[in-house]
Amino acid sequence: MSTTTVATGRDLLAEFERGLDAPICLTWELTYACNLACVHCLSSSGKRDPRELDTAEAKAVIDELERLQVFYVNIGGGEPTVRSDFWELVDYAVAHKVGVKFSTNGIRLDKTAAARIAATSYVDVQISLDGATAEVNDAVRGEGSFKTALQALDNLAEAGATDFKISVVVTRHNVTQLDAFKKLADDRGAQLRLTRLRPSGRGADTWDELHLLPGQQRVLYDWLVDHSGEVLTGDSFFHLSAYGEALPGLNLCGAGRVVCLIDPIGDVYACPFAIHDEFLAGNLREAGGFTSIWRESALFSSLREPQTGGACASCNFYGSCRGGCMAAKFFTGLPLDGPDPECVKGYGEEALAALGEIDRPRPGADHSRSIPLMVLKPKNAPVPACAEDPLAGFDPNEVAVSSLSR
Repeated sequence: MSTTTVATGRDLLAEFERGLDAPICLTWELTYACNLACVHCLSSSGKRDPRELDTAEAKAVIDELERLQVFYVNIGGGEPTVRSDFWELVDYAVAHKVGVKFSTNGIRLDKTAAARIAATSYVDVQISLDGATAEVNDAVRGEGSFKTALQALDNLAEAGATDFKISVVVTRHNVTQLDAFKKLADDRGAQLRLTRLRPSGRGADTWDELHLLPGQQRVLYDWLVDHSGEVLTGDSFFHLSAYGEALPGLNLCGAGRVVCLIDPIGDVYACPFAIHDEFLAGNLREAGGFTSIWRESALFSSLREPQTGGACASCNFYGSCRGGCMAAKFFTGLPLDGPDPECVKGYGEEALAALGEIDRPRPGADHSRSIPLMVLKPKNAPVPACAEDPLAGFDPNEVAVSSLSR
C-alpha cells in the first residue's frame, strides 16, 4: 500500500484516484459454472470454462495477494461453491492472512457449511436475493431460488454466524421491497447489501427492462439517506450523490485504482462489471503475474491519470457523482468521459437519445447454458476437480425447472 501521509479526506481521495500499490480488495470469480442462470448475471455464467485456474494456480494467486497485503478478496462466479476445492481455497486464504468474502446463491450452504462459517471471523458470506418474495426473486434467479436462499440464511442464523449478508441487485421490480429486504435481514441478524444493476453480461440484454426509472432512483436515494449506516452499498450508487448529500463510500469509480477483477481463467479486468477486451489488462499466467499487471499495465496506468470530466466537467454536480459508472456508460454505448446513463439530472437520457439506434458493445464470452433454469439438490458424492459439467455434484432426480430459460 502507499505510505503517503494524508491529512484530509480530500487528499485521501486523491491518493485513491492515482491508484495504490495494491488493490484494497479485488473480485475473484473462481468459476463460470453455475446451477442458475440469473437474467442479469454480470459474467453470463452457466458452463465451466475448462481453462479455469486449477487448485495449485489458485493457491499461487493467494500467495501473491498475501505478499501484496491485500485486505480481502471477494470470491464469486458463477457459483463458487460448486468447485470441489472451494473450501480448501478458503482455508488456504485464511491461513495466509487474506480475508475472504464470498457470494453464493446458497445451494451448498447447508448446516455443516454454516457452522464452518460461524466458527471463523475471517470468512464473510453474502446470499444473493433479488426479491423479498418468491414471485419477484424467482422471475430473475429461477424457480426455487428464493426458498434455497432463505434456507441458507436460516442455516447461518441457526449456527450463530455474525456479519453475514443479504445481497440485492436493485431493479425496478424490487425497489419497492427495500423495507421488506431490511426486515428479512434484521429478522436473521444479517446485514443488507444493495448493489446497482449494470448492463454487463446477460444484464446487457435485460438492462432496458430492469434498470430503475428516474422516479425510482429518487426513491432509492432517499431510502439510502434515511438508512445511512444501516445498509452496505460499497460505491454502487455514487452517481445518485448529485441529488444532494453524498452517500457513504469513496464516491468514485475505483476501476484499476483500488479494485479489479480476476476471472476464472486468470484474465485481469479493471472492473468486475466490465468484462470486455477494452478493459482487459492481462493474464496472471503471464510473466510477472498479478503484481506486474496491477503496477505496470498500460490500461491501469491510463485509468489512474487525472480525469478531466469530459462533457460532465461543466456540470455543477460533477464533484459529487464524478461522471458515474464506467461500465454502465460503456455497455450502453456512451463515451467514458460522458454522463452516466442513469444521470439523475437527465443528461444520460439525453445522450442516449442522441445516439439513436446503435450496436452497443457486447460483453465478453457468454457461458450461458441453453437449458432451463434449475435449482438442484447437491449430492454427497465428491466432484472431480477436472469436471467440466456445471451440474456435477448435483442430484438430477431433484430438479425444479423454471418457466424461464436462456
